Order: sequence, then structure tokens, then C-alpha cells
Amino acid sequence: MCGIIAYTGHRAASSILVDGLRRLEYRGYDSAGIAVRGDDGNVRILRAEGKLRALEARLREAEPQGRVGIGHTRWATHGPPTETNAHPHRFRKVCVVHNGIIENHLDLKAALRQDGHEFASDTDTEIFAHLVHRTAERHPDLPLAEIVRRALDGVRGTWALCVLHDDHPGEVVGARHGAPLLVGLGEDGNGAGPENFLASDVAALLEHTRTVVDLEDGDVVSVRPDAFTVFDAGGAAVERPSRRVTWSPMAAEKQGFKHFMLKEIHEQPQAIADTLLGRILMEQADVHLPEVPEKVAACGRVLIVACGTSFHAGLALRYLVEDLVGIPAYAEIASEFRYRNPVIVPGDVVVAISQSGETADTLAAVAEAKRRGAACVAVCNVVGSSLARTADAVVYTHAGPEISVASTKAFTTQLAALTLFALYLGRRRGTLSPERALEILEALRATPEAIGRVLAQEPAIRAIARRYVAATNMLYLGRGLGYPVALEGALKLKEISYIHAEGYASGEMKHGPIALVDPSLPVVAVALSGPGYRKVVANLEEVRARGGRIVALASPGDRDIADLADDVIVVPDVHPAVAPIVATVPLQLLAYHVADAKGTDVDQPRNLAKSVTVE
Repeated sequence: MCGIIAYTGHRAASSILVDGLRRLEYRGYDSAGIAVRGDDGNVRILRAEGKLRALEARLREAEPQGRVGIGHTRWATHGPPTETNAHPHRFRKVCVVHNGIIENHLDLKAALRQDGHEFASDTDTEIFAHLVHRTAERHPDLPLAEIVRRALDGVRGTWALCVLHDDHPGEVVGARHGAPLLVGLGEDGNGAGPENFLASDVAALLEHTRTVVDLEDGDVVSVRPDAFTVFDAGGAAVERPSRRVTWSPMAAEKQGFKHFMLKEIHEQPQAIADTLLGRILMEQADVHLPEVPEKVAACGRVLIVACGTSFHAGLALRYLVEDLVGIPAYAEIASEFRYRNPVIVPGDVVVAISQSGETADTLAAVAEAKRRGAACVAVCNVVGSSLARTADAVVYTHAGPEISVASTKAFTTQLAALTLFALYLGRRRGTLSPERALEILEALRATPEAIGRVLAQEPAIRAIARRYVAATNMLYLGRGLGYPVALEGALKLKEISYIHAEGYASGEMKHGPIALVDPSLPVVAVALSGPGYRKVVANLEEVRARGGRIVALASPGDRDIADLADDVIVVPDVHPAVAPIVATVPLQLLAYHVADAKGTDVDQPRNLAKSVTVE
């Protein structure tokens, strides 16, 4: 991950590649590089750690000349963000760039090493270069597209891949499986000469073409200046329709969505799939988290520190640890943890959660916990962040860059990663049976599809939201794992719509908040079937008796909730352990559409910053 562009044509490739990468900067990245084949056939690679300006500085010193090339901005997944790990990667005659994750990279690398292959980086991507080279040596007479297709046989994971090969000048081959890749068709409007492109995102191409062809999973494409050919997973040539893009460059970055927040809400099925990728072992009813030392499973207590949205994810982890692992767990706001005298005992493990990895209060809490002898496991979205460097172990969420200040996919991927962590502990301590673990793992794998069904209800949720635009206060209620969902739903609404909203444990309503209930106070309830359901129904009956308006998240076919609530949003039936992941999404959409109808600055709400790096 994170951005790809490739070019073959009549113009200087390096400037086109760098310009395309610049238009992908909004996606976030930690290194960048290009490979350009000169007219003499030699390929020059320039890479740099950090932002594009570092790469551009090297280009000013010695810009590679040539008319075919590939470029990449990397968001690290395997190996730290260094120049050595930056793309493109080269092995002998082959250069590659890649978005995605190779799930079985360790097995593939071991097999290649047995064949005498040596690796120059920590990445999984470099394996592709070795596989393509080996296949080309075995089948030198095959077209490059077929070589790449055969090289991918046996690879598990996701990829958007671009390949250069010294024996195939002027050609770039792309492949897609689970990660976006499209062909840009050169328009040659001034008659200067033919050209074509490949990119992971249409934003990279709009300065050069607005005609694109979307590849499908399993496709391999051969791109030359004057033609392209798409082959399906079986190697047969196929036709893929072209489309005309009418978006502006800024709209292209948002992929047609009105705001980044809405785009990121819709990215959650893929983000969660990426977070789960390679970590679920169905045959063993277990979780693969090699980054977490086995000794962590022997901990006596789990102490969770986080702020804001991440704290809500931590609260869900508390419920999961106590249920699945059977040891004490405590979730605490990081800013409070460091300013009291926390009791740390031998065997304590602190789980620190932060999207950016730069949250000052969380970093300070971790420093205090480590000073007192606790081990630290970080759950983070940014490779190489301060929290990642400070922690003893890091579980990355693989949410991808999140541009909108209000967190959406970072939160749901945190929930997914934390559920994996709780399963990991439970299986190693023997408190979680294989049968129960398998139920939850199957439910986790199904969450992207379940979220997709929630997203399909967006028009109905938009209509509901418009009925509450004039509200000045809203109350959110949840019980058990529905409580952190209620807290997060209320936070989203107040962040972007500026409507005062509070999340409460449902059982606490009668201990004060019920005094606020009247026809002017909308109450949003997480009322899914499962533990505590009847108690939530009783709470809603109390709200109804006082004239309060009710918006309820309900399970399919729930007539009791339908009779009580003014508006119902149906949430697919899922295992209670993963219900918070799915139930959060409709509340994100509700908050978004209320804020959009009010006309607020959804992506940049007043007074807020994406990463709170000061206390």
C-alpha cells in the first residue's frame, strides 16, 4: 500500500510518475519511488524515505530519462518505512510495485530461499519480483502477461501489481486481486503519439486522461503505448468496458463522494478485510498475531489506555477480555491514567490504542505504565509512529489513511484488531474453546459483507437523519457491548453536527438522564437481540411513556422495537462479539447525514484536529 501509477508512451515518464504520485498524496504514505526504463534499455530506480519532496530532490540531481516506468507511494505493512523497503523492488530483470498484502509471504520466501534467492528488503512485495523472474526463466517464450499470471499461482492475499521486465521493453503488466487497479487510455489529442497508463486511483490520471477501464479481480493486463489487452484469471483475453470520468481532481480523490468522511465510511468493508487478512486461522480455530509475544498471554490483568474514539474501542476490549479470557480488564481515559497514582502489579499488560500513534496523553500514559513495570501492546494505524516505536509489540489496524477528522474506519478496524487480540489471549490461556473461537472467527470474516448490507440502507438512513436536523440535544443508549457503540455514536454526532449528544449505559438512564426525556429529546438506542435485550426494551418503554422520540438499531424482524420506535434501522444478525463493528456503521451514517443537512464542515469540524499531539 498505498498508491500506484505506471506509464508507457512518448513522453518523459519520470515527471508523469511523480505528478501522479503527488495527486495520490492525500491517501497518506511514508516513502516513495519510481523506476524508469531508458531508451538504452537500462532501468533506473530512485527511492526515498519520507514525503515526495525527498524523492524530488534526488530527481533534481539525476532525473532518469525514459518513456516507460512505474511509481509508488508506500504505507508500510511489512518492514519499517525505509528507503530499502520503499518500492519499486527489483530482482535481476524484474521491477515491481504493489499495493496489498501477501498472506503467505513467509512460506513463499522460505521456498524461494531454498532455491537460492536472496532478499534485499523486509517487504512481502519483493517476493513478486522473484516469482516473476523465476517464472520467466522457466518459460522465456511466454508473453509477459502470462508469465505474471503464472507467477501469481499459489500466492494468497491481495494485490494491485505493476511489473516491468527487461526483456519486454515498452510494456507494463498489471494484475489485480482484492485491491483497485485501472487502465487509463491515452487520448493523444494533439497527435504527439500514443500513450497509456495504469493507476490504483483515478486521481492520478485526470491531468492526462478521463477515459479509464476498471479491472476485475483476477485480471492481468498488458499495457503498451498503442494498445492494451486484459486477460481473466484463466488466461483468456476479455473485454472490459471503458468509462468516462467527469470528476474534478479533488472529487476524484474523494472517488465521487461528497466528503472524505462518507468515502471512509464506505471503505470500511475493505479496511476490515485488510485488518483481518492473514490473521485468521480457521483450520486451527485460532488467530495469527506473530507480533504479540506469547508471554503476553500469561498476563494477570489487561489495562487499556486511550482517548476519544479509541477509548470507546478500548471499552469494547474490556468486555471481550473479561468474557473470552476470564481475567480482569480495565479501560481508562489516558489523560486520567497518568495524573493519578495507578497501581501496576507484576504481570500487567497495558494495551494502548491510538489511530495516529501520536496522541500525547496516550503516549504519556504508556510511558508511566512502562516506568512502573508493565509491558505495552499498541494498537495503531500508522507504521513507525511514536506509539509504535515505544510499545513492546504493535498490532497494526491496516485501515489505510483517514483524511476526515472524525474517525470512522479507524474505529471499526480497531474493534476488529482488538477482537483478534482477545481471541488470541483466550486461545492461549485455554479459556476459549475451539468451537466458540470458530464461531467468532467466522463472524469476523463475515463483517465486511454485513457492513455492506448496512451501507445499502444509506438512503433510508439519510431520510431518518433529516427528521432530526433541528434537534439541539440527543441521548444515545446501549447495554453491554452496545454501550461503547452508543458512546461512539454520540461522539460522532457532536463532533460534526455540533448537536449536544451524550452516550449512556442504558441502565443508567433512570439514574438521572430520564429527567431530560420529553418530546423534544430524540433517544437513539442500540437495541439488538442478544444479552441485555429485554432490559433495553424496558428502557425504551420508559422513554415512550414520557413522550420521547426513539431511533432504534434493531435486529431483522423485531416487532417489539418496531412498535416502540419512531424510526428503526435494521442491523444484520451477527455474533454478539462482533456486533459493535457492524452496529457502529449506521450511527456513523446518521451523524454524517444530520451534519451534511445542517451544512457544517464535515471533514474539518471546528476546533478539532486529526491527531491530538498536545495535552
